[in-house]
Amino acid sequence: MALTTVMSGCAGDTTGSPASKGHPAPEQKPEQQARVIGDGSTSITGRQPNQPAPRKLSKGKKPPQFVVFSWDGAGEDGKKLFSRFRKAGKRYGASQSFFLSGIYTLPEDRAQRYSPPNHEVGASDIGYLKDKNIRATLREVRKAWLEGNEIGTHFNGHFCGPRGVGSWSVDQWKSEIRQAKWFVEHWKTTTGFKREDPLPFDYDKELVGGRTPCLQGQENLVRAARDMGFRYDSSGNGTQVWPKKKGGLWDIPLQEVPMPGRKFETLSMDYNFLANQSGTVNGPPAKHASYGKQMRDGLMQGFERAYKGNRAPMIIGNHFEDWNGGVYMDAVEQVMKSVCTKRDVRCVSFKQLVDWLDEQDPKVLAKMRTLGVGERPERGWKPFLKNARTTRLLSD
Repeated sequence: MALTTVMSGCAGDTTGSPASKGHPAPEQKPEQQARVIGDGSTSITGRQPNQPAPRKLSKGKKPPQFVVFSWDGAGEDGKKLFSRFRKAGKRYGASQSFFLSGIYTLPEDRAQRYSPPNHEVGASDIGYLKDKNIRATLREVRKAWLEGNEIGTHFNGHFCGPRGVGSWSVDQWKSEIRQAKWFVEHWKTTTGFKREDPLPFDYDKELVGGRTPCLQGQENLVRAARDMGFRYDSSGNGTQVWPKKKGGLWDIPLQEVPMPGRKFETLSMDYNFLANQSGTVNGPPAKHASYGKQMRDGLMQGFERAYKGNRAPMIIGNHFEDWNGGVYMDAVEQVMKSVCTKRDVRCVSFKQLVDWLDEQDPKVLAKMRTLGVGERPERGWKPFLKNARTTRLLSD
């Protein structure tokens, strides 16, 4: 996994406008009426817009092909990658999971409010944002949620290594989660951006999952997150098979996908392709195009074997970075454009995926988990799943 780097950048547009003098504002439906929470940083606006209704699979019906595009440490900087992919998702019909780093809403001159486990107060292995970057990030988060995307968490200081997240206790993880929530819920207090619109959600209820820095510390994180209302975790290493629960949460890991031209597979994330290519964020420019093509082709090969095989949800992870000339960002957008418009494909957030999983018959999911990577039911989906509901459910 990569360390997320410092962000700097631009501001976006505000949302909302008062009614004209002498004319009442249009009547709003109850679910659209906002009620601010706390210092006004967040609000309750009702059900999130643009959410699909999860439905149980009809008996013997082939499952849809889910694809999740997810982003670690989501923030808007001068590269404008948050806004780029928010707009791309809207263009191609893809809801996404944006894993916000909590300190991306905390000004550096307020860093003393962060007490990271096993580190000095205010310490962080990623940079704090400048005010204009915080403002831009908040505006992207607001727009993303209203468009139907998920706002998850990448936690705060991105600590890896001997004293990092892999060494944290359950109580330390709970502290990290509480702080990540607090920063998002109190940005008006810490930034002084009193005129900015509140975020349109209650983060205490919105936050149901995330991914740990460097994919470390999952065991204790899951134990902490389960007690704090999480529904899933995406911090593991896995393969393209149907997910199951671990410690009470849906375990939906990054997955091994082909590394075209090589004899091994790598995790479905931009950093992992980079690590097996240049090993540095600034590899030889002459090879940049081939690096991007290799990632695009690897993700597409992974998609095709799931789509034509066991239909296991495909999980793709990324960072808002321009490593090796930005070729990984181009590759991801090309994949999004290619797959999200296909028949039976649903490009969803993790939250939407677990909504669907929770709606299914556990025996049907257990039956689908018997299929290996790329394995298609020998006699077709209908006979494979027809009797799934009457079979004995084996424990995971």
